[in-house]
Amino acid sequence: MPHFVQLWVYLTASPLFGLTATLVVYLLAQAAYTRLGNAPWANPVLWSVVVIAGGLLATHVDYPTYFAGAQFIHFLLGPAVVALAWPLWLRRVELRARFGRILLASLLGGAAASGSALALAWVFGLPHDVLLSLAPKSVTAPVAMGIAEKIGGIPALSAVFAVLTGMVGALSGKYLFDALRIGTTPAGWAARGFALGTSAHGIGAARALHVNADAGAYAGLALGLQVVLAAVLMPLVFRLF
Repeated sequence: MPHFVQLWVYLTASPLFGLTATLVVYLLAQAAYTRLGNAPWANPVLWSVVVIAGGLLATHVDYPTYFAGAQFIHFLLGPAVVALAWPLWLRRVELRARFGRILLASLLGGAAASGSALALAWVFGLPHDVLLSLAPKSVTAPVAMGIAEKIGGIPALSAVFAVLTGMVGALSGKYLFDALRIGTTPAGWAARGFALGTSAHGIGAARALHVNADAGAYAGLALGLQVVLAAVLMPLVFRLF
C-alpha cells in the first residue's frame, strides 16, 4: 500500500496526469453516450466534469496540479471554436438571406436570457454582486467572466453560472423542443440549434453538433453572435442603468 501511495503521488505530480485523466474519462463517457443513443442526460461533458471533479476531491489533488496537464486541451478550445465557422461558410447563402431575422432573434434571445435571470435574482432578493454575475450566464464562460468584471459582478461566479446554464440547456433542450412541437425538418433543426447556441453557448452548441449538422451550424452562429453582442451591449446597458 505505501508503494501505491508513492506511485500515485508521483503520477499526479506529472503534467501528463491531467491530460491523460481528461482524455480517458471523456472517451469512456463518449462511448457510454453513444451506446445510450445520444440521450441528453448522458451528455459526455457533464459526466466527464462529474467524474473528474469527484476524482480530484476523493484523491485530494488540487486543481492547479490537474490543470498543469489539462491546459493542453484547454489550448485547443480556441481552434475548436474557430472551426465552427466552416459549417457556416457552407451555408453562407441562406445565412446571408436570413441575416436580419437572425440578428433580431439573437438580440431578443440574449435579452430574454439575461433579463429573466436578473428578474429571478431580484425576486429572490439575491445580493447585488450575485445578480450582476448572473447577467452574462448565457455567454460562454471566458467572455462571461470579462463582462462580469466590467459591470461589477464576480467573474469566478459568472463562470460557474455559465457552465451550469450550458449544462441545463444541453440536458433539457430536446425535451423542451419536443414539448413546443419544434420539428426535425431542416427549419426545425435550425431553430433548435440557434436556440441552444443562444441560451446554452458552447455546451449547447456541442450537443447540437452531436445531433444534427444544421443544428450544429446554427448553434455555432448563435454562440458567436451572443459573444459579440453581449460583450459590446451589456456593459453599455449596465452603465446607463
